[in-house]
Amino acid sequence: MAKNLLIVESPAKAKTIEGYLGKDFLVKSSYGHIRDLVKGDMGIDTANDFAQTYEVPSDKKQVVAELRKLAKEAEMVWLASDEDREGEAISWHLFETLGLKEATTKRIVFHEITKPAILKAIETPRTIDYNLVHAQQARRVLDRLVGFELSPVLWKKVKPSLSAGRVQSVAVRLIVDREREVNKFNSIAAFKISAIFSTGKGRETVKAELPQRFEKEADAEAFVKDCINAGFSVSSLETKPAKRNPAAPFTTSTLQQEASRKLGYSVSRTMQIAQRLYESGRITYMRTDSVNLSETALQGAAAEIKSAYGDKYHQLRVYKTKSAGAQEAHEAIRPTYFNYHTVPGDSSEQRLYDLIWKRAIASQMSEALFEKTTAQIGISTRKENLVAEGEVLKFDGFLKVYLESYDEDEAEDSENNNMLPPLARGQELLLNELSATERFSRPPARYTEASLVKKLEELGIGRPSTYAPTISTIQNRGYVVKEDRDGRSRSFSTIVLSGGQVKKQIKTEITGAEKAKLFPTDIGEVVNDFLVEHFKGIVDFNFTAKVEKEFDEIAQGLQEWTKMLHSFYKPFHIEVENTLETADRANGERLLGTDPATGKNVYVKIGKFGPLVQIGNNDDEEKPRYASLSKTQSVATVTLDEAMEQFKLPFSLEDYQGKEVSVGVGRFGPYVKWGDAYISVPKNEDPLAIDQARAVEIIGDKVIADAPVAHYEGLPVTKGTGRFGPFIKWNDLFINVPKAYNFDNLKEQDIEELILKKLDKEANRFVQQWPADKIAIENGRWGPFIRFGKEMLKLRKNPATNDKYTPEELAAVSLEAVKALIVEQLPKAFEPKTKKAAAKKNGAASGKAAGAKAGAKKKAPAKKAVAKR
Repeated sequence: MAKNLLIVESPAKAKTIEGYLGKDFLVKSSYGHIRDLVKGDMGIDTANDFAQTYEVPSDKKQVVAELRKLAKEAEMVWLASDEDREGEAISWHLFETLGLKEATTKRIVFHEITKPAILKAIETPRTIDYNLVHAQQARRVLDRLVGFELSPVLWKKVKPSLSAGRVQSVAVRLIVDREREVNKFNSIAAFKISAIFSTGKGRETVKAELPQRFEKEADAEAFVKDCINAGFSVSSLETKPAKRNPAAPFTTSTLQQEASRKLGYSVSRTMQIAQRLYESGRITYMRTDSVNLSETALQGAAAEIKSAYGDKYHQLRVYKTKSAGAQEAHEAIRPTYFNYHTVPGDSSEQRLYDLIWKRAIASQMSEALFEKTTAQIGISTRKENLVAEGEVLKFDGFLKVYLESYDEDEAEDSENNNMLPPLARGQELLLNELSATERFSRPPARYTEASLVKKLEELGIGRPSTYAPTISTIQNRGYVVKEDRDGRSRSFSTIVLSGGQVKKQIKTEITGAEKAKLFPTDIGEVVNDFLVEHFKGIVDFNFTAKVEKEFDEIAQGLQEWTKMLHSFYKPFHIEVENTLETADRANGERLLGTDPATGKNVYVKIGKFGPLVQIGNNDDEEKPRYASLSKTQSVATVTLDEAMEQFKLPFSLEDYQGKEVSVGVGRFGPYVKWGDAYISVPKNEDPLAIDQARAVEIIGDKVIADAPVAHYEGLPVTKGTGRFGPFIKWNDLFINVPKAYNFDNLKEQDIEELILKKLDKEANRFVQQWPADKIAIENGRWGPFIRFGKEMLKLRKNPATNDKYTPEELAAVSLEAVKALIVEQLPKAFEPKTKKAAAKKNGAASGKAAGAKAGAKKKAPAKKAVAKR
């Protein structure tokens, strides 16, 4: 048996380290955290200094049992989890759960998985840093408190099944605020003057622009006409040197931003790939906000640059971290060995490694030198000067390896990199073409994942370890979507002078097209507005940044963590109780106007199944009419005319093959109904634009897609693609097709194999069933559970044995006992459901008293602006 047990978080990391250590070391993985706060309740005693109750999840019990056995047999246990706060907390949880002793436990840290780094860490062990543990505990506890107390408020006041988080709510607010800026933005048109000149020497041309723009078309046209017979000459010429310095090596946020711009990777994908590169010993630790490079790294980069490019390309640079709360990983992300230009692995790993290598190498290279020339071009008939700018690269320096990318709103500033031919003061230029083009001011750019990370970092919100999960969470919760959106056509005017003739034209362009941008959903906007109104602190940028600084102070031992939590929790808890008691329900309701046909009020709001339009009030004699908004419409921006269009659905078309055909919108989006079959309309297609020919085409596509691809035991087998990926359907069974199979070319043997596997799985699926009560005990991936309708509930311990149910006990358990287990988790599961009375809407015609009462509420409903008729 090995004398030393070394524990890390991941099996990949364990495998790499094991190759560096001798037979005296056994390296094992904890597979991440081995315990967490108990689920089902908060797991935090707020009355007892936020004492936590932890549990080892069922899927980790075997891992813990094995590690505990190995730890008892080892002479020394080495805790080698990551060097940040999360890693320190993992080491502490291991220490506590495995029952380790300080005398036989050592903590080691390293920021790269190389043999020298591992051996050096073993030579310089330390104990667990409880300041770092407390900082991580404070974050975990505070976020659990916010989630557990805010979410029920949202269930009651907005919509069931919603949840809220501290950093996530701020990220959603940024996206909502930006969307509203974009929607409120009014473009201002102005005419841009540009000209192309010839020097008279071959193909030499000079491009120039007028620095100012004309707001009126008449002024722009007058300028162009004044230039018909004008002479043009270089009135002044200025040449001066310029230089450009390389960017610092990557931090977590700059890596996420650049991988998004250059490689098109999402933030979470970048971190997954970087984790694999780190664990295989290719790069340094990937969660860091430091730009520092170690002395070894500086020497390695210098040797590589001098060897590959020569001494003149090397320039030693020492970068300093700007972030005041830089965490414990004290080095930038870089290759572990600069002489490795490429690495084994898949293409995504190779591309990200290449990006990291180039950025780190470029950071130690010489500046790029330019010669920048500015020419003023005089016009004989006007007092204004046209300006031509250009630059010549004199020495490429770091540009030989790497050029940093920019977000679209910054990229415009770096577009004018023209090359100018040799010019002389007083030189006459020949006009080829001069144009005045109508240009429009642009709204602020919507956030991409990369630019959102940059903004969060600028505001001091979140830390390297939180950016990726924050952005994933707000999308998974349905508050934000990342998608492409088509632009719209826009007309613009041009006035062109060429060959002594002036021509005016109206042209069109596509504007507003978006690619991979973050948009708030309707429910995201409603939740954001509710939190902004009732929980200003939670979504306040300065407050959230202040909390992050307090976590940093705890990590540095400058603040006591429970004191910080008390100062946050007391006012927050009071705010929660007040909101539950006094706040009105929020659904984002907006009055659009009146229905031209009936004169009734038309509202748009969030309903049970999503955004909808409502004609009429709930207290009218005639029930209100409802229609769903289309996927491209938003509660915040839809107009009355656009909303009224939705009431044209459903509409009928001519019968096809003896079956009725209609088009409508349901819970899962627009559809074509053919007989009893509902066929989804392709994404982004407007159902109102579907005519008979298009409906027949959609039906035909569905018929082809549903045609049997095979038969098994005399029954047809069809295939399709659903929300969980490709599947085949046989005898009303939906069978997922794993990636190991060629879905486009399934063989008969493949189909039979998939069906038999599914039948075998189904045979072992149910332990017991009570179909009439919609209750079953099923075998799941993580063990048996209770299925109650659509709910999947935990099996608590058997009260008779105070231990897990055995298979034999589950096979014999009674329906009454199972119902009791259900009621423990869903207290109202078997209570008769009562239909709630619809909330009445108060019209202006309801009388002065009603109006006065409504006016006393926190928010005066916008719908009172139009009287009921």
